[in-house]
Order: sequence, then C-alpha cells, then structure tokens
Amino acid sequence: MHTSFTPLAALAGGVLIGSAAALLWATHGRIAGITGIVAGIFRARGADLEWRLLFIAGLLGGGRLIAWAWPAAFGARAPRSALALVAGGLLVGFGTRLANGCTSGHGVCGVARLSVRSIVATVVFMAAGIATVAITRRLMVGAGP
Repeated sequence: MHTSFTPLAALAGGVLIGSAAALLWATHGRIAGITGIVAGIFRARGADLEWRLLFIAGLLGGGRLIAWAWPAAFGARAPRSALALVAGGLLVGFGTRLANGCTSGHGVCGVARLSVRSIVATVVFMAAGIATVAITRRLMVGAGP
C-alpha cells in the first residue's frame, strides 16, 4: 500500500477551508456546511440564493483552478464504476441528512465552536470512515483495484 505524506499541501488546504468558513461567518453569519448550502439553493431567493451560488461556484472554480495550475494535486482516481460512485454519493447524502449536517458543517465549523453535538457527529463520521476503509480493505485483499 502506498500513501503520500504531504503536510504542506494539507496545511494549505486546511488554511483555505478555515479561511472560507471564517469569511462566510464574518460576512453572512452563516456556517459553511456544504450540505446545507446546497440544499438551501432549492428554496432560497434573492441575496440568500446569490451567496449560496457564489460559494458553490467558488468551490468548483477553485478546484478547476488548482487542477489547471497543479495537475498532480488531483492525481488519484477512484478505481470504481460510475454506479459505485453514484451509490456512494447517495449514501453520503443520506448520512449527512441523518446527522443533520456534513463534515464541513460539523467537523470544521461545529468543532471550532466547541459544539458538543458537532464533536460527537465528527467522532462518529471518523469512526465510520475508519471502519469502512478497514472492512473494505479486508474484503478486497487480492481483488486488485
């Protein structure tokens, strides 16, 4: 198994995520929970719709900009079928609704505010992720990518 330890890239990503969350809080008094921002697009109007669309455009545009400027940043590809990726996305979406928030809302913003609910949710997210990886790797030994 090959892993890459990239502390500077991780630090830069963390600073950007934290800065975006702090900026959204400072300018709009809103928590940067991506699930809530996207879900709110379908019922928002006027200025509420505008900041949501701009935030999502910034996420997508920032990713495209990084991919263009530093192609190796997105070098890893998921060796799975489109069906598996869609199923995974739906399961993540279901989980975020069940947890009443996502890793950005709970893990970044909630933990920073010392919200007990967010700390518990983040511990559960992490434990579920660790268990999923451990089980998947155990089941896929010798199966190849």
